[in-house]
Amino acid sequence: MTKRVPKNEVKLKLQLTESQKLVKEQIINHKVSILTGVAGTSKTFLAVNTALSEFLKRKYDRITILRPTVASEDIGFMPGDVYDKMSHWMIPITENMNMLYGKDKIEEEFKEGNIRMLPLQYVQGVTFVDEFVVIDEAQNCTSEQIKMLLTRLGKTSVMVFTGDKDQVQLKRKNTSGFNRLIEITDEIEEMYLAELVENHRDPVVKKIIEIFDKK
Repeated sequence: MTKRVPKNEVKLKLQLTESQKLVKEQIINHKVSILTGVAGTSKTFLAVNTALSEFLKRKYDRITILRPTVASEDIGFMPGDVYDKMSHWMIPITENMNMLYGKDKIEEEFKEGNIRMLPLQYVQGVTFVDEFVVIDEAQNCTSEQIKMLLTRLGKTSVMVFTGDKDQVQLKRKNTSGFNRLIEITDEIEEMYLAELVENHRDPVVKKIIEIFDKK
């Protein structure tokens, strides 16, 4: 990684709502945070916004992004190296980063190694040091994977999980460890749980979810 020097706070292009600012403050003050909510509640956006702002304040040396490579359809073979393969799965993350800070600047941070994508299978044996770690779509992590991720946390790092328990794409939905992750937050004071409810997409999205989920 490139050696980073102190820098004045950088203002991101998109601002948070007042409710999002309150959640962000809690994320900053906890070691492990879980953001849950239905589609459109900006879980990923809020996690990325917090990661970038803290990273740009030089509070952390690197942002590490993980996202389970699980799909609801067969997308076939993906060519390229690890970065190329992971970049397809990371589009929601990188698009949010680009909107917040600018595509060219984000690409430069990736090139310098200050932001990295890490496949879950590479985490075993890793310790996250001076890093802001984001695990997106965590409902598609098994219990074993979530435990593995939690136990990689170094003293100077923080970790944020985002997920929607109603969108599990694992072949066996009961193997998801996301509900267990939510359950243990009440027992550990260093952990924080936020259930996001405010819709940030077109208003029709909220109506669709409400009607679609009716039994």
